[in-house]
Amino acid sequence: MKYAIVGAGAIGGYLGAKLALAGEDVTFIARNRNLEAINARGFRLVMPDGSEQHAPSVRAVQDMAQAGAQDAVLLTTKAHQVRDLLPGLRALFGPQTMVVTMINGLPWWYFQKLGGPYDGRALTSVDPDSALAAGIETERLIGSIVYPAAELVEPGVVKVIEGNRFTLGELDNQRTPRVEALSKSLMSAGFKAPVSRDIRSEIWVKLWGNLSFNPISALTHATLEDICRFPLSRDLAARMMAEARSVGETLGVEFKVSLDQRIAGAEAVGAHKTSMLQDVEHGRALELQALVGSVVELARITGTPTPTIDAIYAATALLSKTLTDQHGRLAVQPA
Repeated sequence: MKYAIVGAGAIGGYLGAKLALAGEDVTFIARNRNLEAINARGFRLVMPDGSEQHAPSVRAVQDMAQAGAQDAVLLTTKAHQVRDLLPGLRALFGPQTMVVTMINGLPWWYFQKLGGPYDGRALTSVDPDSALAAGIETERLIGSIVYPAAELVEPGVVKVIEGNRFTLGELDNQRTPRVEALSKSLMSAGFKAPVSRDIRSEIWVKLWGNLSFNPISALTHATLEDICRFPLSRDLAARMMAEARSVGETLGVEFKVSLDQRIAGAEAVGAHKTSMLQDVEHGRALELQALVGSVVELARITGTPTPTIDAIYAATALLSKTLTDQHGRLAVQPA
């Protein structure tokens, strides 16, 4: 299968390198030092047990037109970055190209093919001008939930912390030949890639933790295990998650794990900095709308009270604005 990995960061690097090692045709869409490193040395993975895997044959381009039409485009960027990619993205599309949204948070397509009273509604927190909905046909889309934790430790080198599961699903929850083929390809590369018949419920299980742990970590500079083991922050995360569960259930979402199980899963990851905390420390834009603002929007749509989520969202939004306005970053340093 011919793959374009749009976003040659931690998750994109992990996916692309493993797919290339399994014999797939992989092109990274990259820029700057990452572009140079991939073309010079390929992509290298440092696995959780300390072993290394090297994919020397991958290539990287900055201009998507150089890659041409693909069988599958894996979107592994941050949610807020997709809009800026739209002008070039269509160069990767052929008649049957799949676009797999491997992005944290609620996707812009959440209400597409949903059925029921909210079917077709826009999710303005993540697609305020409907540019994404207009730029990527709904028929191309396949949803995905990214479970692994990984870090881009240097250009062209990813450290895999844990996990190898990427759940897939059609927007209408059907098991189609194309999603089965995609699943088989990912499994051949060593990933777990189950096909879900309820992709939105799967998205909410991942989002359940992200909407709480990410902003709390951004505000407190604590790791996942620190948040889960400190009673006050553990309780704060639980209250946010309980509110979010009410929103999701109003939309027909089934939470297949308990709240305590979800917190325990986050604690088991250990002393890991969330992606939002890493962005605060490096002065990058925060993925706040997809992870939290979207849940606030759904709460308003469904008339569900979310006072704890609202408060944390407001505080994190102000932090984001402050860092952006001052072109700054914030990290805890030894005294």
